[in-house]
Amino acid sequence: MKKVLNAITLFFDFIYRILLEYSKIVLLVIVLIVSAQVIARKFIGQSIRWSEEVALLLMVWMAFISMAIGVEKKLHIAISMFFNMFPKKLQKILEKINYIIIFLFGIVLMYYGTQLVLSTMNSTLPATKWPAGMLYLMMPVGGLFISYFTLLDFFKLDQFRHKNIEGGNE
Repeated sequence: MKKVLNAITLFFDFIYRILLEYSKIVLLVIVLIVSAQVIARKFIGQSIRWSEEVALLLMVWMAFISMAIGVEKKLHIAISMFFNMFPKKLQKILEKINYIIIFLFGIVLMYYGTQLVLSTMNSTLPATKWPAGMLYLMMPVGGLFISYFTLLDFFKLDQFRHKNIEGGNE
């Protein structure tokens, strides 16, 4: 069982590392595209026709990648003032319920994200002429990683993570 878990986490941690590096590049590209658009409009007097659409697409992708990163790093919103007043046993039960809700959210993102991607792949974005489904492509990917990180936390399987692949505590 340990070999199977090790192989699964190796695969997911490798893909996750790619997504982390990709998100850094996407953020830089968004800044460059928006800056180029502002400069072109202000100094040249013309807009870059595709810039808004590509920047929007990349921002949507960043949002779903960021959600998964937030779940992995436990950065989601929590009000702990009252939670800390509960008995430890109730805190553990509520923590498990929270994991189940987050896991189900990831499943919903995967299912409906896939449906959305498939249903919009036949239409095209106006400026780039790319398939409209590209806009929502990271929705199921984000849902997959949200579910993955939640399962690891729920079952306390963090020891199977491959921190050397994913860059440690970046």
